[in-house]
Amino acid sequence: MESADVCIIGGGMAGASVAYHLAPHARVVLLEREPHVGYHSTGRSAALYAPQYGSPVIRRLTAAAGPFLRAPPGGFAAAPLLTPRGFMTIGRAEQRAALAEHETVARLADQSVQRLTTAEARALVPSLRADVIDWALLDPSAQDLDVEALLQGFLRGARGHGAHVLTTREVTALESVAGRWRVRGPEFEVDARVVVNAAGAWADSLAGLAGLAPLGLVPHRRTAFIFDVPDGVAAARWPMVSDAEEQFYFKPEAGRVLGSLAEEVPVPPGDAQPEDLDVAIAVDRIEQVLDFPVQRVLRSWAGLRVFSRDRDPVSGFDPARPGFYWHAAIGGYGIQTAASLGAFAAATILGRAAPEALVEAGLAAASLAPARLR
Repeated sequence: MESADVCIIGGGMAGASVAYHLAPHARVVLLEREPHVGYHSTGRSAALYAPQYGSPVIRRLTAAAGPFLRAPPGGFAAAPLLTPRGFMTIGRAEQRAALAEHETVARLADQSVQRLTTAEARALVPSLRADVIDWALLDPSAQDLDVEALLQGFLRGARGHGAHVLTTREVTALESVAGRWRVRGPEFEVDARVVVNAAGAWADSLAGLAGLAPLGLVPHRRTAFIFDVPDGVAAARWPMVSDAEEQFYFKPEAGRVLGSLAEEVPVPPGDAQPEDLDVAIAVDRIEQVLDFPVQRVLRSWAGLRVFSRDRDPVSGFDPARPGFYWHAAIGGYGIQTAASLGAFAAATILGRAAPEALVEAGLAAASLAPARLR
């Protein structure tokens, strides 16, 4: 049996970030059911740091994570976590309501966006067809985010402060005994004061092992794929491009282009697989705005985005069971919010005040509390 102050269940970005912020102050054990960390949602993300993306709660978390991502602690990563990219939304005349909505969101968040003419949009992405775009909006603050460097930085920092990160550890029993938790699985057992449920798509199932009612968290599948551009097309500096109604997006990725239908299909927890039809529909929509055909899809995959019914994350103690901490339902925003949401969770678990950056961003703990979903 291992003994710890905190046992974190789930080795994706959510669990790793909590471990990083907790480990300097508590004995931490992190359990991951897969052979390696970040296997499901984290390892399949088309990550972008986009301060104007998501609900008001997500935007506050993203803004608060910005200073960490722009200037991480010394030794956290060998190269910058963020690199300039930009995010361009394109639309037709009948989608001008979306234009006004995007501008309103930016204004309320004290962010800047730039209206672009069709010619200006095509200057950034010369392969865009002029006849299918009536307006464009550029968010220059959006940046590529190195997912693997961020995840490994969190894990390396946690281990450096004594955290045990254990893979191939599927939890099959979770029991409260005399004010502490017994976390069991095949050939292992952990005794801890606090359990952190960072199990992603399996968060409700894990709560069931503890005798808790589910919060109604639903995994949603999203498919992505990689394709080449024709010879002579220089795509490396393109911004990420999204349809005004998020019917597709594409962005440069390691010398090629990553595309997605941006779909959200409710599915059971599991190892998500791409649907050929979703890939085909996305290819068709992307080809309608680019002046070249997608000759071949080189690789496709799918990931899970888990949402609560109000689509905001859950991070807080369950009011029905002392020492059981929910840290889940982070949707498609887990990478860009991990630094601040992990710091919030660690502070709450340690009984400390919320991080100053989150207070300044106007985040209320009640907006993350699981009690709101009961």
